[in-house]
Amino acid sequence: MNRVRLAALIIVAVVVGVVSFGLFSRPQVESADSAEFSAERVARDIEVISRQHHSVAHPKERAEVREYLVERLTAMGADTVKLFEHKALTGPENKHVTYTFDATNILAEFSAKHSESSPKLMFIAHYDSRYSQPMPQQDTVWSYGAADDGYGLGIALEATNLALKYRDEWQQGIKILFTDAEEVGMKGMKALWENNREEFADVGLVINIEARGPYGPALLFETSPGNNRLMELYASAADYPYTYSLTTVVYGFMPNFTDFTIIKDSVPGFNFSTVADINHYHTDLDNYSNINLRSIQHYGSQIVPILRAYLTDAKYSNPESLRSDSDTVNFTLPALGLFNFSKGTYWTINIVVVALFVALLVVEIMRGRAQGRKVMRSALTTLIVAICGLILGELIAWVSSAIAGAQFKPFGIVQGIAGDNAIMAISVALILAAVVVIYLRKRRNIMRQTLGSVRSSAADAATAINANNALYGALSMFAILSLVLLVAIGENLMFFIPLTATTLSLVLYRLTNIREWYLVGIALALLHALSFLYTLAMALTIGAFGAVVMLALFDAMLLIPLVEGYVRKA
Repeated sequence: MNRVRLAALIIVAVVVGVVSFGLFSRPQVESADSAEFSAERVARDIEVISRQHHSVAHPKERAEVREYLVERLTAMGADTVKLFEHKALTGPENKHVTYTFDATNILAEFSAKHSESSPKLMFIAHYDSRYSQPMPQQDTVWSYGAADDGYGLGIALEATNLALKYRDEWQQGIKILFTDAEEVGMKGMKALWENNREEFADVGLVINIEARGPYGPALLFETSPGNNRLMELYASAADYPYTYSLTTVVYGFMPNFTDFTIIKDSVPGFNFSTVADINHYHTDLDNYSNINLRSIQHYGSQIVPILRAYLTDAKYSNPESLRSDSDTVNFTLPALGLFNFSKGTYWTINIVVVALFVALLVVEIMRGRAQGRKVMRSALTTLIVAICGLILGELIAWVSSAIAGAQFKPFGIVQGIAGDNAIMAISVALILAAVVVIYLRKRRNIMRQTLGSVRSSAADAATAINANNALYGALSMFAILSLVLLVAIGENLMFFIPLTATTLSLVLYRLTNIREWYLVGIALALLHALSFLYTLAMALTIGAFGAVVMLALFDAMLLIPLVEGYVRKA
């Protein structure tokens, strides 16, 4: 083992880990006296909004929040502040309780000075908190709505207040819609859309702000269909972007909805949310003491530049300007930013990468650096290990749920398990450590059986061939799964990114004989794996832990032989 390369590997792994969890991929919090977007100022609004429960079961407290918001909008100089009342609504459906309530939506308008009829950017956030929710092994709990959706309310107010400072430059205007009764089935938004649809006629862009837990990065997790022009705007304007087009696809299959769901097929828009931590979501832990300023600041770093770009550019003077018939494939890598491709371009890149890998594999086999049959065997082993990880992960989730008295939903959202994130992190670490140990023991046994006392140069060559068999086997499975997923759902980033990074690093190594290209491939694959798996685990919760373990093992089966290839002496 080359100790210098091992030291370099450790340094790179630490740096990648730090970057993946936000040191350079999210902004620092701006103070309350800053001229920029300030999470501290947003927190002042959240503190007022979240003092009491204000669900549909709390009409008096909800009215107080509504009055506060109207006062804030009026004090900011809104041209109009309208209240839309909807009487005797009921909800939620198919839950432990049903309420009858009146809902009142708030709609404020800030027009461009040169034209009141110009298109508008509409902020949407809801001001009701979650109604009662039974939790495992404890009493029914009520949310204070600090993150969900105090984040949305406070961010919309702060972003608009900043925009008013350059109102003379506006070509378009702003509407702020604070909806009521979102938590009981988007009742407020549904009523407004059905009865007052004209209020959306001049809206050219919607930004809906949610929070599914108070922590972590602010994720652009959904866009409206035909997002090509939307993503061009996001790519050119947003600072510290954080998005995966895969989440829009997955969210479409899940039984989850927001106010944006009601209008997304009719109005172009973005849907932002944090996704951690599930036990702070819709419970009494969603309170002011648990808000996260860095998460709030991350919303602002993306939303505020988008707002300015939309308000000041005359090309958005047509409300239809952000509509498109095509979607993009996109993803972010921490510190490296957003990668945004048209579907045609993305298909082309995939085909080129797979073709390059196949050519590389053929050359490696022809030159005796890999063995075709053993490569295919390693590919099958990679798949089997990952499937075992899927089963094991779900078993861990089931046992954890049983111990906590929580309702286990295979690949569903599971709430009420104390320390669920720690359980997932520790379990993944132990499983990966076990895989590494098994891999190294298997490698040692193969060497003993096949080489005996053969001189060290032959042993080194055999070791390199065995590592290559494992590496190219894993890459073969990644190539197959990339193509299958691309054809099936048009998304394959979990396999495409490691495949691309590793293939290019191997090709460059063979062309230059510089071993450090291995390190580049390792760093890129690890950067993707850590950030994506974290987001996946937080979004899907421990109920889908099997999927997280499966993908972690896929990555491990690729990275272990890649690391071995980098640190070996020969």
